[in-house]
Amino acid sequence: MDQRINNEKEKFVSFLEKNRVRFTPARKIVFEEVMKAHGHFAAEELVKQCKKHKRNVSRASVYRCLREMLEAGIIRQTAYGEKHAHFEHIYDEKPHHHARCIRCGDLLEIPDLDEEKLYASILKKKNFKVIGHEMVFYGLCDRCQDD
Repeated sequence: MDQRINNEKEKFVSFLEKNRVRFTPARKIVFEEVMKAHGHFAAEELVKQCKKHKRNVSRASVYRCLREMLEAGIIRQTAYGEKHAHFEHIYDEKPHHHARCIRCGDLLEIPDLDEEKLYASILKKKNFKVIGHEMVFYGLCDRCQDD
């Protein structure tokens, strides 16, 4: 296993132990499938991926594990204006934001300019612990502007 993935696993296991939760076989399977995922993925895609690989994990376990991985800082979540959330792992990503075409759904990644620092003092005054942030721009891509 890649050292970066090992580091993420240690981070996740440590988070679980701190919260008095076991690293069960189901959590191990979901963790492994998330680490295999490239780019953005939805929870239901992960459920299908587990079934495709004949890995016996319940839908509830997938959703629970995703929430735990989110809280542990292993993945981040965004809805992209849809009814369901999408996720991506953090370890191999440079901080970035997204721009989504409202017509075709194309997604562009744009660099994060460290905006979180601008809001840090306000959030600190409100005693709010930030575990991440996102910014999504909505509009029309080049192709859809020409239609």
